[in-house]
Amino acid sequence: MKRTTLIAALALALTPGLATAQAKDSFKVAWSIYVGWMPWGYLEDSGIMDKWADKYGIDVEIVQINDYIESINQYTAGAFDGVSATNMDTLSIPSGGGVDTTALIVGDYSNGNDAVILKGEGDLTALAGKPVNLVELSVSHYLLARGLDSVGLAERDLGGVINTSDADMIAAYATPEVEAVVTWNPLVSTILEEPGANKIYDSSDISGEIIDIMWVNTDTLAANPDFGKALVGAWYELMALMAAGDEGALTAMAEASGTDLAGYKAQLASTEMFYDPDDAVAFTASPALKDTMVNVAEFLFDKGILGEGAPSADFVGVAYPDGTTTGDPGNIKMRYDTTYMQMAADGEL
Repeated sequence: MKRTTLIAALALALTPGLATAQAKDSFKVAWSIYVGWMPWGYLEDSGIMDKWADKYGIDVEIVQINDYIESINQYTAGAFDGVSATNMDTLSIPSGGGVDTTALIVGDYSNGNDAVILKGEGDLTALAGKPVNLVELSVSHYLLARGLDSVGLAERDLGGVINTSDADMIAAYATPEVEAVVTWNPLVSTILEEPGANKIYDSSDISGEIIDIMWVNTDTLAANPDFGKALVGAWYELMALMAAGDEGALTAMAEASGTDLAGYKAQLASTEMFYDPDDAVAFTASPALKDTMVNVAEFLFDKGILGEGAPSADFVGVAYPDGTTTGDPGNIKMRYDTTYMQMAADGEL
């Protein structure tokens, strides 16, 4: 297996246009508050990340950014070597913007954590004519579009979409003029505590489509494989603790996300966490992922955000572990790579 891994790493490094970054020993990754990304904060605070970074003779700083989209923008601008983000937001912002990006750790998919919430009684059809607050062009927007389509509605049937930062969502919901929101946990759990808050659609209705991933710059990873090994090693050490129900770790993550242990466990219950790297590898290698990415690309193109001047939904090429691609094979800017997760599964880190 080590020979196979070495060949894969060499092939990646020798791919034209990839091995342009310099070897270095200091790295920064960004994350934002979300149930499936709380482990990143704990890895930094607990010293687990430092332990794995020391093992490979490097330094890795994990930085919390309070605004999710801003964290992706900073990664795209080169301020970070990696960022926690969904498949859709990565395709539209860094990959669509020309930054070659690799899925290092496929951590989970949302299975109820993202939700459409209506004030008062009703279902998705009740959104007709109503304004909806969400982070525009994020996975919330995608979830809304999928929900509306399921009941024969479209965005034009709403009373408008109001762009609202995740940092402002709870305060916005509390105002009388807001009638419906689309957001993610822990915000969903907090809003649903309000009288009259009614969850009418969530990501379990499109299971496996909103995927939460630690992405890294492809060039940086190719030039610095130890960076990938340290991140993946630290991550799966913590996944083992979480799978075993370590209350110390879980409580710390709960408190950092603004809830208690019971609240955090409730959020995890609507998250399909890949605690075992074998499960992450299997999901990433599944043919269903290609269908999801085609759907996502079509949504982004329809909204005009699949890269500046994108001529079609195939503008950005996406590469998969089996060597196939979707989109433009001449413009590969998103890569699903199971190399490092497989190393964790095989005990090679």
